[in-house]
Amino acid sequence: MTKYIFVTGGVTSSLGKGIIAASLAKLLQERSYKVTIQKLDPYINVDPGTLNPYEHGECYVTDDGAETDLDLGHYERFLNSPTSQNNNVTTGRIYDTVIKKEREGAYLGKTVQVVPHITDEIKRRVKLLAENGDWDIVITEIGGTVGDIESLPYLEALRQLKREMGNTNCINIHLTLIPYLSAAKELKTKPTQHSVKELLQAGIQPDILVCRTEHKLSDEIKSKLSLFCNVDQKSVIEAKDADTIYDVPILMLKEKLDIRVLKALKLKSSKKPELTAWKEFLGRHKNPTYEIKIGLIGKYNELPDAYKSIYEAFVHSGASNECRVIVQPIHSERLETDELEKYLSSLDGVLVAPGFGERGIKGKIRAIKYVRENKIPFFGICLGMQCAVVEYARNVMKLKKAASTEVKPNTPEPVISMMEDQKNIKNMGGTMRLGSQKCKLEKGSLAYRAYGRSEINERHRHRYEFNSEYKTAFESAGMRFTGINPKSELVEIIELNDHPFFLGVQFHPELKSTVEKPHPLLLAFVKATLKTKLNEKA
Repeated sequence: MTKYIFVTGGVTSSLGKGIIAASLAKLLQERSYKVTIQKLDPYINVDPGTLNPYEHGECYVTDDGAETDLDLGHYERFLNSPTSQNNNVTTGRIYDTVIKKEREGAYLGKTVQVVPHITDEIKRRVKLLAENGDWDIVITEIGGTVGDIESLPYLEALRQLKREMGNTNCINIHLTLIPYLSAAKELKTKPTQHSVKELLQAGIQPDILVCRTEHKLSDEIKSKLSLFCNVDQKSVIEAKDADTIYDVPILMLKEKLDIRVLKALKLKSSKKPELTAWKEFLGRHKNPTYEIKIGLIGKYNELPDAYKSIYEAFVHSGASNECRVIVQPIHSERLETDELEKYLSSLDGVLVAPGFGERGIKGKIRAIKYVRENKIPFFGICLGMQCAVVEYARNVMKLKKAASTEVKPNTPEPVISMMEDQKNIKNMGGTMRLGSQKCKLEKGSLAYRAYGRSEINERHRHRYEFNSEYKTAFESAGMRFTGINPKSELVEIIELNDHPFFLGVQFHPELKSTVEKPHPLLLAFVKATLKTKLNEKA
C-alpha cells in the first residue's frame, strides 16, 4: 500500500515547504524507496501558465507539457526524476473538473458542495499519482499557510484521508517558524503553538514539526513545543537556516527526519542514506577552483524566482567545472539607452533569458550585437535565441526591418513568426507548444559535442519560431542551424563559427538540469566561458 505524507506550512509563507519535501524525498529515495512529490496550489488559476512571473516566479514545464509551479523544479533537481501533469494540482483545476462533471449530470441532481464533492476530487487527485505509478511513498505539499481561506478544502481533504487510511499510512509534517526577538534575545514558540491550534481546529494533529529557525533550538524549547503541540519531542525537528538549499538534505539527515517519518509510517529500511554523489557536489560547489561572472539579461530580474531554474542550473554546471558562477542580473530595458560597456565589458559570458512580449527586446538585441562582435561567450534561451536571429539579420545580413511578428506583426522581414498551428488559437492557457520534443543534431557541432549523441529530447514553451523561408539566406551569411526537429523541421539550435561560444536554443535546457546530471549545454557554456577567461589572462 502506498504511504502518504502531507507537508503543511504555518506562521508565514516562503518557509521552504518545497525544499523540505524535496530533501525528505531525497533521503527516502536513498533508502531505496520509490518516492514522488506533488504540489497542491490554492489559487484559482487552472495552472500558472498565464501568470506574470512577477506574481508567481517561473512557470516550470514538465516532459508531458504541463505548465506547473516552480517547486516541481526543486523536486526534479533533488530527485533526478521527472514529474508530470499529476504532480501539480490547483484549486482552479479541481473546480473546473467538478463543474464539468456537474454539467454532464454526473452528480445525479444532487447539490454540489465543497464537502463532499470538492474534497472528494482533491482526494482523487492525491491518489491518482499512486494509481498511475509504482510509488512506495507520495509526498504532497499543500501551498499557502494554515489559516488561509483558500487552503481550507485541502485541509479537510487531508483530515478525511488520515481518517480513511489510518495514522500509519497518512501523516502530516507541519513546517513552522520559530522567530527570534533580538531585543529579548529569545526564540519564541507562541506563533507555532497558534499555527498548530489552527491545524487542530481543522481536525488535524501534526505528526512531525519541522521548525525553521535562525538559531539552534535548545532541548528546553523542543520540550515546550512537544508539550503544547502534542508532538513527541523526538519529532520536533530543527531546520536551521542554511547557506544553500543543497545543504538541507544533509541537515535533515543529521536531524533524523527520515527516521521519524519511517517510524510514523511503520516502515523499515536496512539501507542508510549515504548521499555520496550529493556530498561530492556540495564539496565542489563550496570549494571552487575558479570563478566566472555571467550576465543574465532578462526583463523580470527584480524577482530572482522568475529565472529560478537558470540560477540553479548554473550552480550545477559550475560545480561540475569546479567553478563558482556569479550570476549578474541585468535588466534588458536598461540596455536600450544606457552605454553597453558599463554593463557588459566586465562579464565573462552572457545568457539572454526567455520571456514574452515587446518590452526589453531592443536591449537584448543590442547586448547580443555587443557580445557577438566582442567575442564574449553567448547563450540564448527561447526568446534569447530569437533575438539572436533578429540581431544577425539586421546587422550581418543587412535586413534592417527584420523582426519577430510577436513584436512587429506587420514587419516586411518576419525572420521569427508565429507557428502555423498557433495562429487560430483563442484561449491562451495551456495552448503553446509545450513539453518534450525531439531534436536531431548536426555531427561536429557545438551541441553535438556537448550532448555526445545525435538525437535529444528537450522541453519547450513557445508560440513563435524561426521562419524557415529565411533558412538558406542565413546559412549563406554564416549562421548554422545545428538542431532540427525531425518531424516539423522546426529550427531548434543556432550556432556561429569563429566565436568562443555562440549558441541559441528554442527549448529550455535549464528545466532538465539536476544536481546529479547538470545539463550538457550549460556545462559546455560554463566550460567555454572559463576557458576564454583563462586564455585572456594567459
